[in-house]
Amino acid sequence: MNAVPHARFEGSYLGDRARLAPTARLECKVCWHVYDPAQGCETWQVPPGTAFNDLPEHWRCPVCDGARDQFMVLDGGSVGTAAVTVAPTPSEAALAATLATAPERFEAVFREIHAARMKGVPFVNGALSVKAVGFRIHDGRVLGVLVTPWFMNVIVLPAPDEDWSGLPTGTREMIAFPSGAYEFLSAERPETGPYKACSLFSPMFDFASMLQAVETAQAVIPALLDPANRAEGSRAGEIRRRAEDAAAQQAERERAALAAAEAGPAVAPPAALSRRAMIFGPGLAPREDEAPQPGPVDTQP
Repeated sequence: MNAVPHARFEGSYLGDRARLAPTARLECKVCWHVYDPAQGCETWQVPPGTAFNDLPEHWRCPVCDGARDQFMVLDGGSVGTAAVTVAPTPSEAALAATLATAPERFEAVFREIHAARMKGVPFVNGALSVKAVGFRIHDGRVLGVLVTPWFMNVIVLPAPDEDWSGLPTGTREMIAFPSGAYEFLSAERPETGPYKACSLFSPMFDFASMLQAVETAQAVIPALLDPANRAEGSRAGEIRRRAEDAAAQQAERERAALAAAEAGPAVAPPAALSRRAMIFGPGLAPREDEAPQPGPVDTQP
């Protein structure tokens, strides 16, 4: 008797994909994100009603970027079968703990810096505040975007088996992502531990509101992790374009709302996004007129 091979989903009915019910909800064993067919996946533009088996092959966990075979059945499976629970490894548990605490830690320390040292500094945008956006796990590390009134940076934290504590502040390193390789600078604070940061915007006067800045930040990580955005020979790449689109769309919504309420003239469109903090693709060096600006470690007090 010939058995038909099925794609393996760890924890999903002993790996037999054919026994996975269309209504089954599955949980990522790394970050515990739940995929519910009734809701679909907004991050990957998967419509409600899509079974786990019917997800596109490139789909990954929208929170930690974990592979599909890291999902376990939570409930809603076929009658008479039982889900197999796989305990996370120590490394996976450490990553999940970092993901759960890192946004709050970064927000706390930079809010304190804002309140204590940055008030009245000329390059601080008074319309903005501090917010950690889109933190998730990718390639064994936690990363996300940190928005402050004076910079917006991609933040990467070390993997559980990595020790960055000995790196001098400002050490430069190219880190590869699905969309390309980008330059990061090392930094360390007692409250956060060591991390690496890639400057997206500094200063932050391109943004008229916190909502506009956050929507721009939300567009960064999905673009960073999308291999379709890899454009060999392109200097700006798709990440910057998406950030520009998000900022422009939010500015347009704000202008429309003001006009509808007759609250005064529409907000002027934001200036073209600064190219000074542009992320360069793999193997490309900045031109003299587009030299990267100092990262967060150079502008933070």
